[in-house]
Amino acid sequence: MLYVCDAPGGATWFQIETEAEAARESDLMGHAVEKHFCLERKRAASSYAPRPGLERDIGLEQHIRQVMPAFLTLRDHEGGGLATAMLLLPGRSAASGRSIIVGPRNSDPYPKHGKAIDALAAHLGLKLDRARCFPY
Repeated sequence: MLYVCDAPGGATWFQIETEAEAARESDLMGHAVEKHFCLERKRAASSYAPRPGLERDIGLEQHIRQVMPAFLTLRDHEGGGLATAMLLLPGRSAASGRSIIVGPRNSDPYPKHGKAIDALAAHLGLKLDRARCFPY
């Protein structure tokens, strides 16, 4: 996981970078982020135009990082999962068409972690309000 930013209350946002990390997040949080991560990664990979010859996939990973939504996790100071986000960053798209933030078992993370979500929004220069990001 890649460090993104600190949040109030000793929490920290990290970016999920691999399918294994997404699987761990799904297990920890009791939701389907792994499925969405794999779907979006596959979708991003399918939009890659390979180079000719032996070095055909040399830019594939960079393309995937630039195209697929960012998947993030909010962790407490002991590594416990608090919230998971799939964010559409400028220039990126997703099958869902919007940013989504959920808590454990798809619960609403805003009442407990709204300040942490605001810190992430400020860090990334995005609006992550509940009305747009919490799908349930």
